[in-house]
Amino acid sequence: MALSSKHPHLFNHIRTFVNAKVKWVRDPYLDNAVLKEKDLKQTISLKNQIISSPSKSLSIYAASQLKASLYLPTTTTKFIDKYHCIFTQFQPGPGLPPVVKLTPQALSLHKEEMAVYKTPINREDTVQRLARLLMLAGMEKLPLYVIEKLKWDMGLPHDYVTTLLADYPDYFDLCVVEDPSSGKEMLALELVSWRKELSVSELEKRAMSLGYSGDKRRHDIAFPIFLPKGFDLEKRVKTWVENWQKLPYVSPYEDAFHLDSNSDQAEKWTVAILHELLSLLVSKKTERDNLLCFGECLGLALRFKKALVHHPGIFYLSNKIRTQTVVLREAYRKDFLVKNHPLVGMRYWYINLMHKT
Repeated sequence: MALSSKHPHLFNHIRTFVNAKVKWVRDPYLDNAVLKEKDLKQTISLKNQIISSPSKSLSIYAASQLKASLYLPTTTTKFIDKYHCIFTQFQPGPGLPPVVKLTPQALSLHKEEMAVYKTPINREDTVQRLARLLMLAGMEKLPLYVIEKLKWDMGLPHDYVTTLLADYPDYFDLCVVEDPSSGKEMLALELVSWRKELSVSELEKRAMSLGYSGDKRRHDIAFPIFLPKGFDLEKRVKTWVENWQKLPYVSPYEDAFHLDSNSDQAEKWTVAILHELLSLLVSKKTERDNLLCFGECLGLALRFKKALVHHPGIFYLSNKIRTQTVVLREAYRKDFLVKNHPLVGMRYWYINLMHKT
């Protein structure tokens, strides 16, 4: 029997959350977790452009043309000079324009990074996480531009279409979908078939490891709450959260669009989607705009915005590095990940080299 027919009173639960002001309190540890990666994505993106060139180098002019597409915070020349342990300039010959290439240390790190990408266990993990991304809220198809936005946080190779997807035709297929806003056709990634074994959320796995099974686990699953020191929820908000946590947990892999969008139950499902999406990312964080872009595909962008503000004990919004970054609180202890993905470990080596004098 469907959960909705067994517990209709819960699924028609009216909205009880009063739009009380949930204050934002700075978390210096999670801010630091974001700050540590300042310029990292841009550095590795430029590194990938250089290494993709047949000569493993780029003219300064060609590199300068990449400033906008790589979101470099300054001119390409200044960026290259700043991270001189990653990039080095040289004159290929008399009268020829200067060229940038990787330093020997950066080239060595790149080779180690590629080895991580190529390990069978990492490839399988990446493919399964990407499949789960496509399965969230029953999507199965996702425009490539959305995946491009999440590519870094998903830990996908920069050339994932040719080096990863092409090797898994039983999982993925490229297709064409219509952009609902413009009516134009665009490329999308499609899951070839639904994979039931993957449609178990991280919270459900945790519940099952504690011995819950069947519908019972739906009622016993609550989201881990980690409020920063000195943070006190307003009494009525605290009461609302406690009651909200007791509502049935609806899997983010289920279609729950039949729920009243203004109900507390619908918000719990929305939070489940956000929680699972962040759990799929290698560093358990991403820019807020990336989440909203994904939410737009589901028709949930507005609900995503509200949920991120309503639940400061689950999600932290950092305002560092010229953007807003959403961090899954439970994934961090102070400013360190509880569980490090091998790729994150490689990225820390790049950070060390970037700041080497």
